[in-house]
Amino acid sequence: MITLYHSPRTRSLRVLWLLEELAVPYTLKTLTFAPTDLKSDAYLRIHPLGKVPSIEDGEVQMFESGAIVEYLIERYGNGRLAPPAGTPARAAYLQWLHFAESTAMPPISELAQHTMFKPEAERIAAVIPDAQARIQIWLQTVEAALAGRDYICGREFTGADVMLGYSVLLPKWFGSLGAQHPNLHAYLARLEARPALRKALRS
Repeated sequence: MITLYHSPRTRSLRVLWLLEELAVPYTLKTLTFAPTDLKSDAYLRIHPLGKVPSIEDGEVQMFESGAIVEYLIERYGNGRLAPPAGTPARAAYLQWLHFAESTAMPPISELAQHTMFKPEAERIAAVIPDAQARIQIWLQTVEAALAGRDYICGREFTGADVMLGYSVLLPKWFGSLGAQHPNLHAYLARLEARPALRKALRS
């Protein structure tokens, strides 16, 4: 059985959500988002950087949310949640799946670090407006891409929505989504109506 190491509202939400979508049995080990859990000797043997998510699946031990999402869909998806390899649809799917982490998350992480997580003396005020501006740029990119679409790759929900949906939830929680983002608001409403995400958010 899969073991998922999770902290609420972190990137591990992606993996928990996906496991629920796939109806794959799992054991959830919830860690506090603090060094006492994440930097413990026991957990560092599972994730050497002391972050979440990580999983154990038999002999497989993994970290990095995007890699875990791809692995779980390949192993347990049975053709669900990802277009066939080598197709144009697969290319778009991979683009948005990786966009969600490589483009969307860095400015969100910087904003969080310099408004919440770093000690006051280590926060850099100039980082905040720069991060906010970069968040707006990628939000507008996704807003345009969602025009006429239910999900980021078209009519069907995919693993790219698991990755991107979490990234879009964070600006919502930060108060960065506004009236200029009607497609994103509708997109999040569709995602938040999914039973799998509702259950994952409660964990």
